[in-house]
Amino acid sequence: MEEADALKAAANELFKEHKYAKAVVTYSKALELTPANAILLANRAFAHLKLENYGSAIEDSSKAIELDASYIKAYYRRGSSHFAMGRFSEALRDFRKVVKMQPKDRDGRLKFKECEGALRKQRFEEAITTPEVAMVKVSDSLDVKAMIVDDDYDGPRLEDDCIITREFVTNMVLHFKQCHTIHPRYAFEILMQIKAILEELPSVIDVDVPEGRHITVCGDVHGQFFDLCNIFEINGDPSDENPYLFNGDFVDRGSFSVEVILTLFAYKCLHPQGIYLSRGNHETAAMNKMYGFDGEVKAKYSVKLADLFQEIFRYLPLGCVLNKKVFIVHGGLFAKDGVKVEDLKKIDRFREPPEEGPFCEMLWSDPCAELGRHPSKRGVGVAFGADITKRFLADNNLELVVRSHEVKDEGFEVDHDGCLITVFSAPNYCDQMGNKGAFIRFEHDMVPHFTSFSAVPHPPVRPMQYCSGSFMNML
Repeated sequence: MEEADALKAAANELFKEHKYAKAVVTYSKALELTPANAILLANRAFAHLKLENYGSAIEDSSKAIELDASYIKAYYRRGSSHFAMGRFSEALRDFRKVVKMQPKDRDGRLKFKECEGALRKQRFEEAITTPEVAMVKVSDSLDVKAMIVDDDYDGPRLEDDCIITREFVTNMVLHFKQCHTIHPRYAFEILMQIKAILEELPSVIDVDVPEGRHITVCGDVHGQFFDLCNIFEINGDPSDENPYLFNGDFVDRGSFSVEVILTLFAYKCLHPQGIYLSRGNHETAAMNKMYGFDGEVKAKYSVKLADLFQEIFRYLPLGCVLNKKVFIVHGGLFAKDGVKVEDLKKIDRFREPPEEGPFCEMLWSDPCAELGRHPSKRGVGVAFGADITKRFLADNNLELVVRSHEVKDEGFEVDHDGCLITVFSAPNYCDQMGNKGAFIRFEHDMVPHFTSFSAVPHPPVRPMQYCSGSFMNML
């Protein structure tokens, strides 16, 4: 019992230091000694919640409730996990229990009301939604040329032909560094131009890296604009001679997400072969409403621009293949064997991702240490072992999987006997994780070369500044 208590205390300290993955490991060791401990299970659930492992958080919270149906923190953590996944009915059920158990709990009442509001809004939106094929696109109703740029606007300007030049992009980035926005007309122009580029691409694109050339692969950036600029300082700006591939999760969490995505989109317009962009699980409407991007666009620009971003995100490809050797995808692999890259290229991606199937799994799945397939710790996608990775590579005559989607202490991690790499490019994630970021340089031979880097200072704007609601203290 003393050893379990010591492990619990150590895990609590790791949690306070924002070392959530290590906290999960230490709580697990304590649970091996005292498995029927509701407090330990609920504490581990909270650490999982901070890591966005919603499936594991729900599982631990449910076990805690089975052991002690009066333990209110377990309902908090399970309800918050359901809320984060958009399962508002289940979240409402848990917070109804909280309010019943502790009627004077102000935070519990706030969360209960938020669940009620979110569920009411979800049902209303479902009631008025038409089939996606019949939906009117925001882009169809825009007349960007009719938007007037005031004479007193002192930011970067496009010429009358609206061609995005290197001078414009350079000045835009400098403008962003000074915490200014560009004129709405230019934001709309960038999005309309990127739409024309992205909608012509297959769902998985082939990228050739000839002899004597290279490409740099980056993982999650998550709205950390000043760290994105640091990548370009270290490794050079995107160009046809210095191409990049950004592997999803450009936005959310960090409060400079608008600056990140406009910069990446503008570079893509400037150099279509100099930067490649794949969709992550945070380039989706539900995640953007939860983790801040939707609120940020509305605060800095308008509802219409926020809606246009949601349309454009649907055009992003879901993955890339480098030199017919390296498969790059944000999340991971699949719940079934026999998936072929040629079939992935044909996925109808111009929509929000479903809750299961290859489209979903490309955005959400994670590797695991155990062989085979297992339920995802996130509650979405699948956890897959080294045997699954090797079989997928053999089936597709590939050599390596590169994915992102998870924080790593050094910004990258090599797993599955060298067959899989995770790369994450947001250092000191959310201003609290203490991790490094990384990027990978591939030359023609497709041998990975890693660069890790630390976070740089940014203006005093906290992560998730533009999120609203009482759940943000849980996430």
